[in-house]
Amino acid sequence: MEYIRRDKYLNMLIDRKENGLVKVITGIRRCGKSFLLFEIFYNYLLNEGVKPENIITIALDDDRYSELRDPGKLSEYVRSKVADDGEMYYVLIDEVQYAITRAEMKNPEEIRLYNVLNGLMRLKNVDIYVTGSNSKLLSRDVMTAFRGRGDTVEVYPLTFREYYDYVGGDKGEAYENYSLYGGMPFTLFRKTDEDKARYLSELFTEVYFKDIVERYQIRLPEVLNDLTDNLCSSVGSLTNPSKIARTIASTKGIRVDSETVSGYLDCLSESFLFRCAKRYDVKGKKYFDYPSKYYCADVGLRNARLNFRQQEPTHIMENIIYNELIYRGYSVDVGVVPLKGEKSCEIDFVANMGSRRVYIQSAFSMGPGTKSESELRPLRSVNDFFKKVVVSGLYGKAWYDEQGILHMGLYEFLLNENSLNI
Repeated sequence: MEYIRRDKYLNMLIDRKENGLVKVITGIRRCGKSFLLFEIFYNYLLNEGVKPENIITIALDDDRYSELRDPGKLSEYVRSKVADDGEMYYVLIDEVQYAITRAEMKNPEEIRLYNVLNGLMRLKNVDIYVTGSNSKLLSRDVMTAFRGRGDTVEVYPLTFREYYDYVGGDKGEAYENYSLYGGMPFTLFRKTDEDKARYLSELFTEVYFKDIVERYQIRLPEVLNDLTDNLCSSVGSLTNPSKIARTIASTKGIRVDSETVSGYLDCLSESFLFRCAKRYDVKGKKYFDYPSKYYCADVGLRNARLNFRQQEPTHIMENIIYNELIYRGYSVDVGVVPLKGEKSCEIDFVANMGSRRVYIQSAFSMGPGTKSESELRPLRSVNDFFKKVVVSGLYGKAWYDEQGILHMGLYEFLLNENSLNI
């Protein structure tokens, strides 16, 4: 069977195999977590000689396993499948949030499921892997909940490199399709543009929104809808809860306070639909409380939400670069560089990984007659020795200018995972 390769994530699971920790695979719904675990990793185990009966698979979002959403029954079921025969058993559980009640969600430390998984880990011949689609329950609190025995792997929609490795052909055409329909894996198997658009739109309404409204008991779903539209329309623009509340009031006539908007922003972030990039004072080495920028987890979802009406290539390119940096393991901020006697200027991305830092400008067009100087000025204003990069829509090999700024084309950046090491 031909399928999209997710080698990075498979290798991450292989590296964590039998490490004595609960492997927690998180990410936005329908990004490929289940396929990674139940197909790619499952087949890897078989190829390594693991017997099928030693691989226990449980899909809690499947009604055939609905009774196992009770943590106690889940524990009984797994224990009944594990024999004391000296062989290793691999437990693969999909969408574990179905085993967590609304009441428990308010206090993650009281979630029974965590205790059950911790108890199963005491069995010396059990190796556990779970997937879930909520960062608050399965990422942010995972180390506390599993008492230091949790190991998180976050899965993202397809990067352009993963997408291109599968579709091949002309890079320009591939990027045009990717920037329009994004990297949700099942989109690639929809035959027509209409099918792709319908699939992405239905993901928003039938999967993400219904899940969020039910899970968080959203009182004002119309505000959540307007908030999402606002974020998609202004992706990569500075905003804050107060500004969004005013916009909703003026355009929709719905009065809502900034605290409610802030709470809904958290819901969208915890469901992996959006990520927040905070503003960072590069020279002062401090964060600003607001405003911030929000980027969509997948540009195809963003475009579908807006009915493919707002196709701004500059903003879409910026969103794609942001997602690529997150995929590579960077924490990403928006840089602010104060200038003497003038307004501050902005660096699109300050990407950090451990002690390493890279300043990056996203510039769709560079060259004579463009805003080249305005794109380069923020980078030239930073007086440190970290790498400074401009990613543009131009073709050609990467090169350094006289100020030591690295210039590279978008395809070079996206298709070469080590492009920032040039």
